[in-house]
Amino acid sequence: MTPGPSTVPDDSSSGAASSAEPSSPGAASADVAVPPTPPAAEAVFGDRLGLAEEFVRVLADTGIGHGLIGPREAPRLWDRHVLNCAIAHVAIPRHGEGQEVIDVGSGAGLPGLALAIARPDLHLHLVEPLARRTGWLSGTVAELGLANVTVHTARAESLWDRISAPWVTARAVSTIVQLAEWTLPLLQPHGTLLALKGSRAREELAQGRTALTRLGAVDASVLELGTDLLEEPTTLLTVTIGDQLDRRRFRSRPPSSAGSARRRGDRRGGARRGSTPTGGDRRGPS
Repeated sequence: MTPGPSTVPDDSSSGAASSAEPSSPGAASADVAVPPTPPAAEAVFGDRLGLAEEFVRVLADTGIGHGLIGPREAPRLWDRHVLNCAIAHVAIPRHGEGQEVIDVGSGAGLPGLALAIARPDLHLHLVEPLARRTGWLSGTVAELGLANVTVHTARAESLWDRISAPWVTARAVSTIVQLAEWTLPLLQPHGTLLALKGSRAREELAQGRTALTRLGAVDASVLELGTDLLEEPTTLLTVTIGDQLDRRRFRSRPPSSAGSARRRGDRRGGARRGSTPTGGDRRGPS
C-alpha cells in the first residue's frame, strides 16, 4: 500500500456511505478555550509536540463543531483523550518505517491520529463508516500534513479481504468479544488487537476469555500504560491471534440486534446523535 493522506471509499454494496448522514462542512465551535499543554505531552510526542498541539486545537474547534467531541470535554482534551490515546504507542515495538496499524471506529481520530503523530514510523489506516466523520478526518489529516495516514469510509468487515496489519486499535467500540468478531480478521498472523478500555477491562476479559479463544485468540491480557506520566494510566486490553483464523466463525455472524438498533437510532438522530465525549464510535464498526 502506498502511504499518503488519502481517503478510500467503501465500494461494497453493504458499505456505510449509503446510510451515513450527508457530509457537511459544519460550524466551528465558538469561545472554546484550548487547554494548556501539560508537561507529559513533550515526553510522549517529543519533537512532534507542535503537531500534537495543533491536533488539540483542531479538536477544540471543528472537532466540537462537528459533534465529534462534546464541548464539556474541551478542558480534558490532553489528559483524557490525546495523551490517553497516544501513550498506547509504547505497546507497538519499533520495526522500521511503514509498519501498519488499522484503527477501527476512528471517530475524532482517537486513537488513530494521536498514534500517527506520536509515531511517524507507523502507517495508520483510519476505518470509520460515517462519511461525515471521514470527511472531517481527511480534512484534519491534510491540515496537519500527515503523510502516514489513509482514511477509509467503510465498515471493518468490508475490509477483511482488502487490508491487513500486525496491529489493530480501537477505543470505545463495543465489548471486547464483539470487537474481536469485527476486527480479528484484519490481523496478520500473530497480530494483536489493542483495545483502549476503562476500569472494567479485567472483568470484561474474564467474562469474554472463552469466547475469544473460540475466535482464535492465543493470548489476551490487560496492560496499564503511562503510570509514570499520566494522572490516569491508559488501560489496554490486548488480544493476540495465532497462525490463522477459522474465517467461518466470522462470516456466519450477522450484526447483533442491539447493534442494529443503535445504528437505526443514529440515522434517525442526525449528525450529532451517536457522537460521544471520547470521540470514539460506541456503536461499533459494523
